[in-house]
Amino acid sequence: MSVEPSRYGPDFHCVTVSRDVFEVRSHYANLRPVGGGSYGIVCSAEDTLRGRKVAIKKITDVFDDLTDAKRILREMKLLRHLGVHENVINILDVILIPPNVMDFHDIYIVTDLMESDLERIISSSQPLSDAHFQYFLYQILRGMKFVHSGNVLHRDLKPSNLLVNSNCDLSICDFGLARGVETAHNEDLTEYVVTRWYRAPELLTDCQNYNDAVDVWAVGCIFAEMLRRRPFFTGRDPSDQLHMIIRVLGSPTEEEMAFVPHEAAKRAILQHGFYPKRPLIEFFPDANPLAVDLLSQMLKFNPAERISVVQALAHPYLAQLQNPVRGCVLLRR
Repeated sequence: MSVEPSRYGPDFHCVTVSRDVFEVRSHYANLRPVGGGSYGIVCSAEDTLRGRKVAIKKITDVFDDLTDAKRILREMKLLRHLGVHENVINILDVILIPPNVMDFHDIYIVTDLMESDLERIISSSQPLSDAHFQYFLYQILRGMKFVHSGNVLHRDLKPSNLLVNSNCDLSICDFGLARGVETAHNEDLTEYVVTRWYRAPELLTDCQNYNDAVDVWAVGCIFAEMLRRRPFFTGRDPSDQLHMIIRVLGSPTEEEMAFVPHEAAKRAILQHGFYPKRPLIEFFPDANPLAVDLLSQMLKFNPAERISVVQALAHPYLAQLQNPVRGCVLLRR
């Protein structure tokens, strides 16, 4: 790492980190590479002005790709709109280079520094107990209750978008595909959303109108992945993804397909063949029965039958974590 003066005066400096130059405010010191995030390179740093560790994501030539630029702007706007919550990543600072709103081409986004993410933890050899599952799920649901209360859908929940510290504190990140929705039925929401393995049946059957139940389904898939230590529905393409869901949950009834907008889509579902409904506990024989009960309510084929985030937080599986003051506990690693 080398540090050089910036052309923009003493308030900035240039830090070379693994061949990448970070031109940031001078009170950000000791930059270290920690990997790549969506759209950019990420470093850890010390904020010497406020005495805290932070993550700095560099996004170069932000306007080269208009789609990416819109997603970055959307993420910043939504996080500003939502405000601060301990289970949602917090934007601490935004640095424009050049430092002029009319001429900038690079953006540095400064957030809380987190040590890992849930994808790495699930795939690691780290022993995970039922208490870990409860605490992680509880924090995800708390964060999503806050997000949904702001009338926002995340639309891309997956383990890699859930940042975790060694004390098991968790923050939801990557709101690049999120959006606000005034009602469940007044907008055409057809653009591609949600990584396939976490995509709800309504998204796999081309529903144009959907609501926060898509996030609940994704949380259910993440919860199942925690319990199994591997992804639950791993379809090769959207059709195969739907097939895997039907194989596990059983063929949907006519009532369960009531949300499907087109007869052609219903016929496509039926073409996957008939599969009897099986108790979900068969797939999680070693799990806490209360965990499986909650999971079964999150993974309902029909979004209208799916449990809400608020209802999930009140489920008996999470009863030990209910705290009217903070709502969180710390677990030993």
